[in-house]
Amino acid sequence: MWEKSWICREFGQREYESLIFVDFNEEGESFAEDFNAFRGDLDGLFFFLQSYYNTRLVERKSLIVLDEIQKNPKAREMLKYLVQDGRYDYIETGSLVSIQSAVASITIPSEEVPLELGPMDFEEFLWACGDEIIYSAARRAFEERRQVGQSLHRRLMTRLRQYMVVGGMPQAVEAFVQTNSMEEVDRIKKAIIHLYRQDIGKAGTVPRARRIFDLIPSELSRDEKRFRYSDIAKGGGLQDNDDAFAWLSDAGLVNLCCNSSDPNVGLRLSMDRQRLKCYLCDTGLLVTLAFDDNEEARAGIMRSLATGKFGVNKGMLMENLVAQLLRASGRRLYYYSSYDKGNAANRMEVDFLITKNDMTNLHNICPIEVKSGPRYTLSSIRKYKEKFSQYTSTAYVLHTGDLALEDDFVFLPLYMALLL
Repeated sequence: MWEKSWICREFGQREYESLIFVDFNEEGESFAEDFNAFRGDLDGLFFFLQSYYNTRLVERKSLIVLDEIQKNPKAREMLKYLVQDGRYDYIETGSLVSIQSAVASITIPSEEVPLELGPMDFEEFLWACGDEIIYSAARRAFEERRQVGQSLHRRLMTRLRQYMVVGGMPQAVEAFVQTNSMEEVDRIKKAIIHLYRQDIGKAGTVPRARRIFDLIPSELSRDEKRFRYSDIAKGGGLQDNDDAFAWLSDAGLVNLCCNSSDPNVGLRLSMDRQRLKCYLCDTGLLVTLAFDDNEEARAGIMRSLATGKFGVNKGMLMENLVAQLLRASGRRLYYYSSYDKGNAANRMEVDFLITKNDMTNLHNICPIEVKSGPRYTLSSIRKYKEKFSQYTSTAYVLHTGDLALEDDFVFLPLYMALLL
């Protein structure tokens, strides 16, 4: 989508002597036909591209970006010969779903190295803001199980709130760094959301995908954040909406979190997709999607959130943020929920479950609770530890305070979610 194209253009301009950026979506069918006509004549192709874009290619110092490659599958097939030729470097881009659906008539080149792009994570956001060392202190404190210290903790929490509002879309981050204007950041995020909706609209076989996308803020704002399928369409269930959820996930627009009904050795073994939570891929986009009254009001809300003056449901934003950070660290998302009308001891919900990295015994599952304010209870995670004690490893509470070890819990500042 838009952001990946922007990243590739920025990368090419900064790291290469010259860049040719081919946008097959913008250039149209006639250009694609001209491009494909040079299949057996690479010298002719390079001369055509230099002439068309008025840009000189320099051997081993130029990058050619083939943007929205799914619009011209034959160009994708040519990549094998372009790479073997060895004169220039290449990047292909396209949405995952569209690329997968446009391969019927071509041979997929083995030279492709796939790379899935997500939003910038919190550490990358810090780098962009000029704080290139501070997260190393957080990582060291996490590894040594000690406090970061009041000064650094306060600074990291300030940056985390900014990250929650701005998000990790590179162009939004750049606008924040250069202008410090929430209005400008919001304008860019609105444009990204608009393009996302357009891309969803192309998914003709999954007509409910846009409805799900627009419902995410209201579904996450409820106490029980599990997606209610009846909100999508009356009388519907997962079977009626599974394709739409899968499309949104494959397109990288959402992070799906499944209930693990019997969390023991492997969370996937007891995955219950009927009880699904759906987080937006980027919390900054969630802020803009959720508070769409008017631009002036939304910019004010963003400033309040960024400075810690919360006047809205910060719980859903923090939970979405933790989901984003866990996914950035390579984790799949699971949670645990149990409702027992007759027995309060069996009523509980734990926000996230992860497996520990060294699975050397039965105690492999780490429950995680997310707390967005200074006052909270731990009743659910305590019940969980008691019920699944034989499988439970470290229990984490992500909160706004510094690291602490108390009552068999590890209390971590929210910005350490990326390290789990």
